[in-house]
Parts: sequence; C-alpha cells; structure tokens
Amino acid sequence: MQIYLDHSATTPPRPEVIAAMQAVLSQEWGNPSSLHHWGSRAATWVERARLQVAELIQAERSESIVFTSGGSEADNLALMGVARRYTEPQHLIISSVEHSAVSEPAKLLAQWGWQVTRLAVDRTGRVDPDELKAALQPNTALVSIIYGQSEVGTLQPIQALGEICREAGVLFHTDAVQVAGRIPLDVRLLPVDLISLSSHKLYGPQGAGALYVRPGVELVPLIQGGSQEGGLRSGTQAVPAIAGFGVAAALAQQDLSEPADELHRLIQLRDRLFEKLQVMPELQPTGNRLHRLPHHVSFCVESVSGRTLVRHMDLAGIAVSSGSACNSGKLNPSPVLKAMGYNDRQATGALRLTLGRSTTVEDIDWTAQVLQQVLSRLLPVAAVCS
Repeated sequence: MQIYLDHSATTPPRPEVIAAMQAVLSQEWGNPSSLHHWGSRAATWVERARLQVAELIQAERSESIVFTSGGSEADNLALMGVARRYTEPQHLIISSVEHSAVSEPAKLLAQWGWQVTRLAVDRTGRVDPDELKAALQPNTALVSIIYGQSEVGTLQPIQALGEICREAGVLFHTDAVQVAGRIPLDVRLLPVDLISLSSHKLYGPQGAGALYVRPGVELVPLIQGGSQEGGLRSGTQAVPAIAGFGVAAALAQQDLSEPADELHRLIQLRDRLFEKLQVMPELQPTGNRLHRLPHHVSFCVESVSGRTLVRHMDLAGIAVSSGSACNSGKLNPSPVLKAMGYNDRQATGALRLTLGRSTTVEDIDWTAQVLQQVLSRLLPVAAVCS
C-alpha cells in the first residue's frame, strides 16, 4: 500500500494540467514574444493562464500577476524588488517563522545595512498584531509575514496584520504558497500588496510561480534583459509550465466553489488523523489547531529524529516529511520550532503529514496505525541509547 502524505512539499499534476502542457509542447511551442502566429498562439496560453491565476485570488486585473519560476523567486522579487527602490538602507519586518525564501533575502539585506526586525511568535507560531504595530518605524519599507507556515501549518492573522500596515502606509507582502488553492483568497478584501504563489503546491507543474503586485506598487526587477512580464521578469516565459499553472489554478478555484468542497473534506481528514494519533503522548502536536492549514498535521518527538521517522515510514510505503522540503535534508534543529520555544531535541524530531486530493479515510487510519507501530519500535531503542 503506497500513501503519499507530503503534499506541502509538492503535489502530483492533475491530468488536465498534463494534457495542457502536452498540447503546448507539441503544438504551441512558439516564443510568446514573437509577432507571427506561432508566437501569438503561445502568448494566448500565457495570457489565459494569467487570467486564471488572477481569478484564483480574485484579482481584478490580470496584469497584476507576474509569472516567476516558483514561490521562492516570487518571494525574492517581493523583498528585493522593494528594497532596490531605495538608495539608502531602510527597515524591514518579517516574522521569526518565515520560509527561507524570505528569511535568507532578509539576511542579505541586513548585510547591506538594512535594519531587519524579526517578530516573535507564540508557542503555536502566531504573530501578535500588537507587536507588529509596535515594531513599525518611520522608515519601515516593507512587512513580510507568511500566510500559512509550511512546517507547522499555522495560519497568521493576515487581515489584521495587513490593516495595520495599510493604516501606517507600509507595503505588506505575504507568502501564500501553502494557502492558495486550499483556502479562498480575495485580494479585493485582503489588505495585502504583494502575494507569492506556487504552481506545484496546487497540482500544477514545478517550475512556475507568480507574484501578485497590487496596482500602483512599484518594484525594481531582479532580472534584466527584456520586457517580459511587464518588465519585472525578463526572459522567455516557460509557456508549458505557465499553461499548466493556469489550468491548475482554474481547477482549484472550481474545487473551492463547489458546495461539498475539497476544503471541508481535508479538514475532516486532518482532524481525524490528529484524533487517531492523540493516544500517543510521545507525539506532541505543533502549530495552531484552530488557525491551521486544512491539509496539515504536524508533531515533534523528543526522542527520535524526524529524519529517522521519515525513513521508517517510507519503508512502510508512506511518504511524510520532517518539515519544509527546503530544509528536510539538514541535520540542524528546525529554526521554526526553535522560534516557537521548542528545545533542540524537540526541534530535531519534527514530523509533518500533509494531505491531498487522493487522500482517503482508509489512508488516514492506516497511516495512524503504522506510525504508532514505528514509534513503538523506535522509542525503546532511543531510550536505551540516551
């Protein structure tokens, strides 16, 4: 029995996505910047996808969507694109639980002389809006707070945080890579100026992402050389990947609008898995249970490393992870869990199970049974070794 529970790392492309990409690769392979009909046909795919992604987040203007190579590039374009507007270092605010695609550019800006404030979070990984308000300065150029934390599943109070920034006249960016396609997003209501998205988190292909740029927000491009993507991302667009992204976005929007939508199904499965595993006191749930990604289950185990658990679950045919896919290969304790107040042993024993469209009740029940069996074998060994 093979069970894939690592949908926060990547999702399998849907059949309709693959069909669209095949059509582009075989028939619509022109350069979308070319003026002849081969180019025009390719450009039509790009602009259709732009409209589809815009509709996913209720953006009124499709030109607000800038295609990138993925969520990480979108995050970098947001932070560095704002920073490059200034000739002198300014002030940046992020949270202490950001994805590395935000925390690393912030570190670079600090080396360039920028003042970087990292907001503390509570034990569940949430930022206090009052602390953001207190951290704002006259020279604050940008605030970047992740919407849905990929390692522990916590959702931030984005509405409240954005309203604080808007009242202060400060640009607000959020990494919504884990949220888009799973929870409805409406930029007409959200006080957010920049939003990062990723195709392969919502059943599209890897290698495509987008940054939503609210009209009127100015960025300096990271890549020079052409006028593609409104001058913000030079280079010939990856038409097959972008076309697949567009189809995936349209299908995700359709799923979210259906009466018995995927959102509620995932929440029920998520809560069932938490309940099945609560009988094991060694598994400490992480993240916020109320304000949480609908597909996300996470724990830490103080006596066993997350990597060990991942390997043993894999041997049983179940794919899980020990945290963010970008950091799961590292031996160091999770900086996210450390920021949430966990000690080194706990932060090394992170375990993440993320559900998807193919996940069934039977998958949940079998996974819970297998994980309990794995822990029953590993914990006595860990106790002896310690």
